[in-house]
Formats: sequence, C-alpha cells, structure tokens
Amino acid sequence: MDIFSIALTVLGLCLFETISSIDNAIINADVLSTMSKRARKWFLIYGLIFAVFVVRGLLPWLIVWAATPSLGPVGALESTFSSDPRVLAAVEESAPMLLIGGGTFLVFLFFHWLFLEPKSYGLRGEKFIASQGVWFYAVVSILLTLLVYYAINRNPLMALGAVVGSTAFFITHGFKQNAEENERKLIGGHMSDISKILYLEVIDATFSIDGVVGAFAFTLSVPLILLGNGLGAFVVRQITIGNIERIKKYAYLKNGAMYSILFLGIIMIADSFNAGIPSWLSPIITFIIVGFFLLKSIKEAK
Repeated sequence: MDIFSIALTVLGLCLFETISSIDNAIINADVLSTMSKRARKWFLIYGLIFAVFVVRGLLPWLIVWAATPSLGPVGALESTFSSDPRVLAAVEESAPMLLIGGGTFLVFLFFHWLFLEPKSYGLRGEKFIASQGVWFYAVVSILLTLLVYYAINRNPLMALGAVVGSTAFFITHGFKQNAEENERKLIGGHMSDISKILYLEVIDATFSIDGVVGAFAFTLSVPLILLGNGLGAFVVRQITIGNIERIKKYAYLKNGAMYSILFLGIIMIADSFNAGIPSWLSPIITFIIVGFFLLKSIKEAK
C-alpha cells in the first residue's frame, strides 16, 4: 500500500471506531459521573492504554489466529509483520472465511438495529420496519441460509465462517444487553470505584468487537487496525471527558454508524467471494455515510 492508501485506511478506521463507539462513550460518561476524580482520571488515562493495546490489539490477533489455526498463536502474531510467502499464502487462504464471518456479523448487527432497537428515524421507511420487529429473526435466518448455500460449494470453510459470524453476533449481543441493563445498577448502586472501572473495561471490550470486526473490511493488516482503532479509542475517550452532551444532540450519528456497518458487511461478504473490491471503497463509503447523517443531525439540532 502507498502512503495515501495507508492514511486513508487509518482515517477511515479511526472514524468508524469513533462513530460505532458512541453508545459506549455515553455509558462511560454516565458511570464516570458517579465516580471520584481520581478514579475518573485513572480510567481515562490508564484505561486508554488497556483499551488500545490489550483490547484492540489482542482481538485482531485472536481473530487472525482463529481464522488461520495452522499458523499457531506465535505465527499469527508474526504474520502481521512477515514477508514470508508461505505465511502470506496461509493468511490469504483463510481470508474468505474471515471476511464472510465478519460480514455476516456486521449485517446481522445492522438488521437487529433496524428491526428491534429504539432509534431516531433518519430515513423514510425506518419507522415501518421497526414496527415489524418480529421479522428480524426470519430475515437473518434466510440470509444465513443463502450465505451457507452459496459458500458451501465454493469453500466449506466459508460456510463455517458465516455460521461462526452469526454465532458471534448472538453471543456478543447478549453481553451488550446485559451491560446496558447493568448500567443503572452502576449509577445508582453502591459499587466501589475499582469495581466500576473493571466493569467499564469489560463493557469497552464488548463494544469494541463491532469496531474490530468492521476493521477487516478496511484492511487485513493488524498494525493498521491497531493504529486506526487506537486513534478512534482515543477520540472516544476525549468525547467522554468533555463533549458527551453535545454528541447526544446529534440525533442521527447512530444511524450513520449502523448504515456504515451494513455497507462494510456487504463489502466483506462480496470480497469473500473474490468480488475484487478496491481498498479505498470502505473508508470512502464510511466518510460519505457518516458525513450525510452528521449534516442531517446538525440540521435537526438547529
């Protein structure tokens, strides 16, 4: 990749991580308001190191290792910096499974938001679809069946990847629901600041999965994912510190995040079938979608 492509990818990753973590930032800000100044400082400074280097560094490595078990844990780590043709070939061979799994995860995430989650209606038809929430399970089941049907003849591991992606969605969704329900206990309860910090780190790890999985639509390079998502995590921490009330006024930012997730998921699925998607498409689409809903939010706020 040339310098321009690298910069575009990193900026796209940073924007996507930031916009997809708005809910996380709001939860953090609400809980931090109940904590001492010292505990807030610890979470915002030292917690950032954990969020960037442990969570957003560990998850991509684990995903590459899971998709390419023949490399082993050390080989998966070395593959991110290696120019060995055998290592690159192994990663390339596992890419379709990784991409279709991540794409399935993201598309399921979008449809769950569209059908079942409360939202500000930013486009025509969203309100009607939200009133038909029972159809979410039918839509994602049919989608999974179609993906497995077309993937299994091409590569059985791709079919497995689609199933793993759907399984990962339902597992992480359960953790997210539990995190959101327990937010009120953190705010109104009598937990210690240390307990709250530890719980916030768990919530951050859960919410970061969306950003890490979506990052593979931008690049398969773990160092670039770590850099872009790390910058995004830093921006989210800054939003948490001083601008959360202003962010809440932008009603359609979540819409921008979710439509970005839809298109990134489609790109990953298409790429898994060797559609030849150019590397610049993911960041450009993210900029356009987020920009559209940001402008719509600013108009609404005025």
